[in-house]
Amino acid sequence: MKNKHVGYLIVGIAILIGFIVLSFNRAMTDIVNTSCGHGASCPMWGTIRFQTNVSIGIIFFIVLIGLYLIFFGKDSEKIRVRRIKKEDYEKVLKTLDEEQRKVLEKIIEGEGVIFQSELVEKTNLSKVKVSRILDKLEGKGILERRRRGMSNVIIIKH
Repeated sequence: MKNKHVGYLIVGIAILIGFIVLSFNRAMTDIVNTSCGHGASCPMWGTIRFQTNVSIGIIFFIVLIGLYLIFFGKDSEKIRVRRIKKEDYEKVLKTLDEEQRKVLEKIIEGEGVIFQSELVEKTNLSKVKVSRILDKLEGKGILERRRRGMSNVIIIKH
């Protein structure tokens, strides 16, 4: 979801919460009016005011978050996937050793995008070995690694 859409959603939820708080506040005011005989000095009025102010503060904070996302939130970078043809990399494959070729072929099978952890599983090589091979292939300009959370996504350069 785009940050702008999330911002609109958050603002909408804040408006809904505001309506609920307003309805609750009116109901509490009616209850206090009928049950409290002390007038304006009744302690329940202070409680209603405090709860209303806290609620308004929370709603204001939520609206600010939504507005920030609408106007200043940047959308996350999308990974563009383009189908890779094995024929395009035949020349490159000839210059690589057996393990590098095996790694590159697994990436190509994944249509040019694969998680590094998945690559380790598919090649049956150690994490360290795959990392070193990826370093070499990245140094040759064949692929690039991008951080995604706790893992790397391997992408063939076009």
